[in-house]
Amino acid sequence: TIIGRNEKHISCSMRTLYRIFKRSNVLDVTSLPMKGKRHPNGYVERRGKAGRLGRALSERHQDYPNYHNEFGHLEADTIQGKNHRGAVMTLVERKSKAVIILNTRHKTDKAIFEKLDALLSVTPKGLFKSITFDNGKEFSKWKDIANKHDISTYFADVGAPNQRALNEQTNGLLRKDGLGKD
Repeated sequence: TIIGRNEKHISCSMRTLYRIFKRSNVLDVTSLPMKGKRHPNGYVERRGKAGRLGRALSERHQDYPNYHNEFGHLEADTIQGKNHRGAVMTLVERKSKAVIILNTRHKTDKAIFEKLDALLSVTPKGLFKSITFDNGKEFSKWKDIANKHDISTYFADVGAPNQRALNEQTNGLLRKDGLGKD
């Protein structure tokens, strides 16, 4: 929030700012967007990754050189509930910033495919040109969606959520404004 405002150049990371706030006791870090949470040094991700599932995001720049200014490019992600119960899929259109939330109930490739297929089946053909996913295992049926609905699919680099920043920001706002882990 502070770094993204661009009012004044701050040459430190978000983590550094959180540490400063926590040490100074001037500001309660739990009121900030990240609530003071961060992974400790030496943290290793153990959930497993699907690896690169499909076409790289750099190919989207070649296929759609004007994608910043045209309607129809979606960013997709899933949000999971508390104790891995329940899940929703969020789709954010880049130009209009319109948000589509699909209640998938489960974070499985089958559940994601069914809901996304149902959505794309009722929308006019050609309305959406591309979808950018993260590399989660729940998006492994991307070929079926791409072939059935004639839509380009791309994947952000592994470990680079900033390549789908609009979707990540939207998910954070949804969590903050009521879609909690309850």
